Amino acid sequence: MVYNWQRLLFPPTCLICGLPGENDLDICDHCRSRLPCNRLSCACCALPLTGQTDAGVLCGNCSRHPPPFHRIISPWLYEAPLDDLIQQLKFGQKLPAGQLLAQLLAGMITERDRPELLLPVPLHPAQLKKRGFNHAAEISRVLSRELGIPWSPWLLRKTRETLPQHNLGKRERKRNLRNCFSFDNRRHYRHVTVIDDVVTTATTAAEVASTLKKSGVEKTDIWALARTPTNR
Repeated sequence: MVYNWQRLLFPPTCLICGLPGENDLDICDHCRSRLPCNRLSCACCALPLTGQTDAGVLCGNCSRHPPPFHRIISPWLYEAPLDDLIQQLKFGQKLPAGQLLAQLLAGMITERDRPELLLPVPLHPAQLKKRGFNHAAEISRVLSRELGIPWSPWLLRKTRETLPQHNLGKRERKRNLRNCFSFDNRRHYRHVTVIDDVVTTATTAAEVASTLKKSGVEKTDIWALARTPTNR
């Protein structure tokens, strides 16, 4: 009831163009139709595959070197106008953008084999203090509510500070993140899903999945909003 009153006082407004939102979401139908879908992609790491027409195909890297995670689900590409929504949340600390992004992602999840737990990719405490919030945690919180899956912001931790990933090459990214995560699996979770905003090289996904596997997790999925068009 409180939510309904809030919507009466503050009706949904598209966070991209400013027009009235549709279907009780802060996005209009036109802008939603403009979101860049990641339709043809690797069945494992969600890397866009140019010219690929068959579903279930693996990219060359996943074929040669199967990653430690089961699958990445990333419905969109990191392009306009989705990139603006992600930046509104990540750098502008606009929480309504995080709620919208999580609602949109929840609507794209059709997996019958649901995980036991959602885990946001963590920030190091120093980075969390500097930024003031973890954008992946905000997405996870709303996803948990929308999908009815428990989540925890504390069990998966980042134990040391690292350099910003966007400034590094693929090999440097791997070295930068090596052994920087820990997971408290005293409850013996077997299937978990890690939540992130953007997947670029899948280095973070692989390092987190390796950490979870060492802790006894048998299956790790990655749900991310967007995938970059290249794997570099």
